[in-house]
Amino acid sequence: MFHTFKNRLEITGVLTIITALRISAGRSSEPIGSDLPVIKDALNRPLIPGSSFKGAMRSRLESFLRGIDSSFAANPAIEAEWSITNERMNGENGLKKEVEKELEQYLQEERAAKKDQLLTDKIINETDLISLLFGSPWIASKFQVRDLTVVPDTWFGQYQERDGVAIDRDTETASDKKLYDFQVVPAGTQFEFRAVVENAEDWELGLLMIGLHQFETEQIPLGGGRSRGLGVVRLEINKMYWLDVNNNPEKLLTYLQELVNSNLGDKLPSYQDGKESKQKWTQSLITYLTENLPKNSSTTTHTQS
Repeated sequence: MFHTFKNRLEITGVLTIITALRISAGRSSEPIGSDLPVIKDALNRPLIPGSSFKGAMRSRLESFLRGIDSSFAANPAIEAEWSITNERMNGENGLKKEVEKELEQYLQEERAAKKDQLLTDKIINETDLISLLFGSPWIASKFQVRDLTVVPDTWFGQYQERDGVAIDRDTETASDKKLYDFQVVPAGTQFEFRAVVENAEDWELGLLMIGLHQFETEQIPLGGGRSRGLGVVRLEINKMYWLDVNNNPEKLLTYLQELVNSNLGDKLPSYQDGKESKQKWTQSLITYLTENLPKNSSTTTHTQS
């Protein structure tokens, strides 16, 4: 699929660990050390994969959208419940076959240029709303989250070790020889947060604002042990740099010139403060969802008299 640069939102902030965090690297095979160590970078410092943050946000937003209408968010874990299954894409009556038939109405020399656009339009038309922002097997994600690296001054160089035990469900007592220990990142540790979303529609930015707000208000835990109270985090957004150059080539050329002469994190003259558009984007989401509710949806709107 061919992409045209239209807009970009850069988000930076700090993620603070409110209760101890456990994002496991899997069971260790080392003879000495924790049975379940946390994920670390090459310098043995704690690390939060961007995929963990993004996955937790996607899961929460999926639950919200399904609460409005199940068609708004497909189940990414089960292929049969994807908005576009492999069979729908590549089968005998799939999207690719439909495109081949539609191409027959074009001249031979026009078909190569039309093929990609026709398939792209069909994929977007049948993709559920959450996948349009977060991606699917057939469409790239617009939202990118970097791995969150530790703020050095907030980590004292050690991990906490905690004990665990497997419970026998029949006797409701500790299983024999099932003691284990696991590492956690201490509460108070902070991580640098950086994310980018490109070519997003206003309603998609509104969906993103709701997801980020859930992290700002400690509503989305991360990692394992959440039933024990682990993984409570709080996001503080410092900067939201917004650039919209859609249908404005001169503005894009100016931005590219500024970009070459800037350093990472600089606020370029072309940038706007994205925080000022949060309410507009959120309202755009509400309007979009309302207008796209299926006619047979059981969702009803209640107003107070």
